Amino acid sequence: MQHKPLNGIRILELGGYISAPYASSLMCALGAEVVKVEKTGTGEDFRRHKNDRSPYFIQYNAGKRSLAVDLKTREGLDLVKALIPRFDVVLENLRTGKLAALGLGQAECAALRPDLVYASVTGFGNGGPFAQRPAYDTMGQSVGGLYSLLGNADTPQLTGTILADLITGLSTATGVLAALIGRNATGTGQHVETSIMEAVSTLTADAISQYFDDGRQNPTRESRHPQAQNFCLKTATGENIAIHLSSQQKFWHCLTKALDRPGLTDDPRFATYPDRERNYFELVDIVQTDFLTRPAAEWEKRLTDADVPFAPVLTMDDYINHPQTEWLDLIEPEDNGVSLLRPPWRFAGTRPDRGGVAPRVGQHTREIAAEVYDDTRIDELIAAGVLFSDS
Repeated sequence: MQHKPLNGIRILELGGYISAPYASSLMCALGAEVVKVEKTGTGEDFRRHKNDRSPYFIQYNAGKRSLAVDLKTREGLDLVKALIPRFDVVLENLRTGKLAALGLGQAECAALRPDLVYASVTGFGNGGPFAQRPAYDTMGQSVGGLYSLLGNADTPQLTGTILADLITGLSTATGVLAALIGRNATGTGQHVETSIMEAVSTLTADAISQYFDDGRQNPTRESRHPQAQNFCLKTATGENIAIHLSSQQKFWHCLTKALDRPGLTDDPRFATYPDRERNYFELVDIVQTDFLTRPAAEWEKRLTDADVPFAPVLTMDDYINHPQTEWLDLIEPEDNGVSLLRPPWRFAGTRPDRGGVAPRVGQHTREIAAEVYDDTRIDELIAAGVLFSDS
């Protein structure tokens, strides 16, 4: 059996959709046992997409176990409270104050296990004017300033992926892992808090720095490109190629070599990095005109031979079928036709597997409840609708 860094750690997940489930799915891939608390019958709302075969649910919940319990009942709450001392981490992303009102807030759970790591994910933090607002990925990207950096300054663009939710999941997992390491040193747990708004700030750190450096001028999508010396160029065959020269002078010389334009190398408009930054948009027009004269395959060879930092702009189909993706073994096919993205690390040269498929609603209710209740009591709770079992 593959040894994973978090083997032996148990996580109780009280939440849904993406941010918290993504955090726990990463830790599940690292070896933690994750028990997902779901509503009886229907389970988490995300299951409803595509008749319980939501690719989103499958991706963010592979390898977990499902406990279906009605937390609106005293008996259901009693069961969860009885289970908490058996877990190292409670992870939740419900609206601020909801679990505390049920008696499952951080203080109540820490009283049941003092070394518990309790992780809360909110939209905007647990206070302030936005604290009680509903929050989804779109809200996080908006209020976090990300949309202002996408598209033209007067027409912010919605992104084609859930950047806010995913970076929040990564930030949450990082905080939990740090708290677990801290617990090893102190023997005590703590409350880990983050929000979508805070997590998105990690994606805009360069723009915030630029804002203060430029005398509090709002950066836009185009603010970064002259500084980074990056380009996205269309070729004669329609494919796009991205180039990033950064500040190293040698890469400018590499590009002029690939372009077969020695006269550009010392052109006073572009000879130094400050020159190229100042005349960036004029340079883009020149390079784009050249790129439209040759097919993508020829440009890839020229750029590779000249040691220019570049990459093809891949669609998802391109990415999934790319030889580098195959070499990295990043896609994990499932028998049900929904493939998973493998975790982004290797340990001792081995990439951890996802630990199993996404569970059915209540698939593990009986065995989890059996940790604290006998079969007679479990049967009573199932008959009463407090628990739901699909096993």
